[in-house]
Amino acid sequence: MQKVFEDYILGPLPENPSLTQSVVGQDQKGTKIITSVVIERPLTIFLNGQEIVTVMTVGDYPDMLAVGFLLNQNMLRMDDEIISIDYDSDIDVVVVRTKRETDFEQQLKKKTLTSGCAQGTVFGDLMEKFEKISISSSTILKTTWLYSLSQKINSTPSLYLKAGAIHGCVLCREDQPLVYMEDVGRHNAIDKIAGYMCLKGISAEDKIFYTTGRLTSEMVIKTVQMGIPILISRSGFTAWGVELAIEAGLTLIGRAKGRRFTVLSGMERILYDANLKEVKSEPKNMKRKSSIETDG
Repeated sequence: MQKVFEDYILGPLPENPSLTQSVVGQDQKGTKIITSVVIERPLTIFLNGQEIVTVMTVGDYPDMLAVGFLLNQNMLRMDDEIISIDYDSDIDVVVVRTKRETDFEQQLKKKTLTSGCAQGTVFGDLMEKFEKISISSSTILKTTWLYSLSQKINSTPSLYLKAGAIHGCVLCREDQPLVYMEDVGRHNAIDKIAGYMCLKGISAEDKIFYTTGRLTSEMVIKTVQMGIPILISRSGFTAWGVELAIEAGLTLIGRAKGRRFTVLSGMERILYDANLKEVKSEPKNMKRKSSIETDG
């Protein structure tokens, strides 16, 4: 298991003492227990001199979260020159400064609450941008890669396995998970990865995005905005998420547990090269929430 963890460029931080705390309680039998719970804290994001939003987050990678959030809200452009990113842990504020002057007063008045945990927020006219995005049609997904990714990701030590109440998102290439981010809201986790890709100059055309959360409209919109052509989840779909995936030409795979998965968009990218008789069922200790079906 440790080798799997070391394969990541960036992985979960389950042993970071600032992300969880121990609390005392009782179990169903009235027996005293000590358990770990995830810590959430506010983070206020500024773009230049303007306050944009306050999000609830576990608090790791505030620079990546801020940049990714601003990118996914169309407030920061990929060609923007970022002069500095300053984080003050005493007041939970991160300030992103760009060479380009910005003013998003009108966009801030046109915000829409989404279905994301902790109420993800979409500002401005993002759907206009969404309709213009073209994602790679040449990328493929081998089913052997899908099964390998699921096994590696779900056997990785994580905050979820330690404390629960958290979502994970993973940037992958072929059968290799690269960057694994966790947060109390899946929209935060995906924003961290978007920020990482921007700050490190990582291309999206050949990447795969894996999430533990539902395939909602928000997840689809942000994946398409990042330019990633394939989105996989252990969980299920929403109708609008499927409609948007079909419109964008995104490969959308859900209910990916053990041998099973369901594809509702972008089937042409999938190469069914796995021998299902050789694919192992998911061990019970790897079951996460939303595991509603048994392996066949």
